[in-house]
Amino acid sequence: MNEINKILSQISRETVSLLPTPFHRLSSLSEIFGRNIYIKRDDLTGFSFGGNKTRKFDFLIADALEKGCDTIIGIGANQSNFCRILSGIGAKYGLSVHLILNGLKPKKPTGNLLIDHMLGAKIHHIDTIDSEERLKKAIEVKNQLEYEGKKVYFLPPGGSTPIGALGYIAGWGELLDDFDKNNLTVDKIIHASSSAGTQAGLVAGQAISGWSGEIIGMSVDVPRDQLESDVLKLARSAGDILNINIPDSLVHVDESYIGEGYGKRTAGCEEAVEIFAKKEGVFLDYVYTGKAANGLIDYCRSGKIKPGETVVFLHTGGNIELFE
Repeated sequence: MNEINKILSQISRETVSLLPTPFHRLSSLSEIFGRNIYIKRDDLTGFSFGGNKTRKFDFLIADALEKGCDTIIGIGANQSNFCRILSGIGAKYGLSVHLILNGLKPKKPTGNLLIDHMLGAKIHHIDTIDSEERLKKAIEVKNQLEYEGKKVYFLPPGGSTPIGALGYIAGWGELLDDFDKNNLTVDKIIHASSSAGTQAGLVAGQAISGWSGEIIGMSVDVPRDQLESDVLKLARSAGDILNINIPDSLVHVDESYIGEGYGKRTAGCEEAVEIFAKKEGVFLDYVYTGKAANGLIDYCRSGKIKPGETVVFLHTGGNIELFE
């Protein structure tokens, strides 16, 4: 048991994710770009089509059950991966799930939204992209449910709470095991970043372990300064639970691959999705992982990842978006 697991052993936890996830070398991409490229397959966490959010729910659902909650509210976009996992959690644990989704109700649901319906979630559509309006609607639903006698567990977008961030502190411990098993000295880790929870957990794990490499969150929608602030704040809140200090020097965000915004494809993203599929048989999506992989490829081409360096691409899932 590594140090991370020892620290987390005091925290209540359910087994939602199928762990450990695969970790392997991307041989074709390594040859093409002249770097040692590995991938951590958190698209294969198993539950409800998998993805990074299942790690968060290992801890979030344990917290909700401990608090005696019978209802969970989640917030997201119509095609939210987080809400898809949450819908599955409701089905598995017999809890009522209410989703507050920005976007018009489609005539025929597809992708993640179709799965939400199949899993029995109650959907509340709100015709706005304004996050404050969406939050206002979510609070209205929460108040109504509590008036009806429900005990509600309320989650922000992405399940990005201090408890949720523990999922990727645990995930960091798993990565360290992967490095040890493969006798690797890793220089950089690259992943998609948006609601801060995944990166916050990784950064907190790095602080615990003293790993000297660099974790780079490729923002898919949020400006760098804001996302770095969000990550640091959440990492420190998670660190407070475990009595660990998080230095701000560990937080690195690159906003160069956002393009026109959330869910908007870029040429670099499309190229990355195609390269990963045709050269490695690995599927990425156009909202999250495609943009992060665009960053990975660009870093190799530009020399930000030096020849001979070892980099890990953390695949956070989201492949259902391909069927939207």
